[in-house]
Amino acid sequence: MENHNNVTEFILMGILMKKEIKIMCFVIFTACYLVIFLGNFIVFITITYSHLMQQPMYYFLWHLSFMDSCFTSTIIPRMISDLISPRKSISYNCCMTQLFAFHLLAGVEIFILVSMAFDRYVAICKPLHYSTIVNRQRCNLLVLFAWVLALWHSAAQLLTIMKLPFCGPNKIDHYMCDSKPLLKLACTDTHVASILVIANSGMFALVNFLILVASYIVILYNLRNHSSESRRKALSTCASHVMVVLFFFVPCITTYIPPSDIVNEKEFSVFYTVFSPMLNPLIYTLRNTEMKNAMRKVWFSKLTMIFKQNR
Repeated sequence: MENHNNVTEFILMGILMKKEIKIMCFVIFTACYLVIFLGNFIVFITITYSHLMQQPMYYFLWHLSFMDSCFTSTIIPRMISDLISPRKSISYNCCMTQLFAFHLLAGVEIFILVSMAFDRYVAICKPLHYSTIVNRQRCNLLVLFAWVLALWHSAAQLLTIMKLPFCGPNKIDHYMCDSKPLLKLACTDTHVASILVIANSGMFALVNFLILVASYIVILYNLRNHSSESRRKALSTCASHVMVVLFFFVPCITTYIPPSDIVNEKEFSVFYTVFSPMLNPLIYTLRNTEMKNAMRKVWFSKLTMIFKQNR
């Protein structure tokens, strides 16, 4: 992967802080990553080995838990190691790879969340046609569509940055390789590139967020015709989705749309790279009776089987 510049590696400045605070952050972010990985692993296995896999909402949640694990694995392990490592360099090729993988997996996750909102819209607004509209074939097409659009988004993001010359300095004021901090290092006018990044990432997040908000407004409007029990159940499910959407999209939009001199991107990006993926499995399990019942059945049977084999 060649580029017309003399920079072969970048230095990730990370989250600048005192040594004592860095050690504390190392412990906190390591714990967060373990919660993310373990939580999403439990959700993934529970859905895989239960009847929930046949339900579209949990089929999308199955994909979301997998994407959360992959998405965070492109960022957090490197971020954790840099907190205690004296050398924080990353090669140009690895930096571009991280940029591409981050936007690809984040893009897939965004479209999975949109698909989940579509599922809830059909379930509440068109319940009689639900099984016809949201069948497994259509669910698979939505997932495929998510990957295609995310690939287009990440490829456009990568090409925008790769066209820029980097002549030095090479210190990235961030804990990961992302488009906006890399724009600050380019030794050329980045006005057009900045507009492309805002149009690609900022508007990409904003448009999907507005689609999600509109879908939940329509869902809430249609709930007025349902019984109190149906309203309670639907509101409980939608509340989980809304919490996930807010935790992910608001910091994401705040990061990519305003100019860099107004917002410190790395502070806001912690929310959608660490805290949102960590909260996802907790939100979807603690607020979901079906999921909790399935977890008891799946994990109780697994533990019972292991216990019998060891006797």
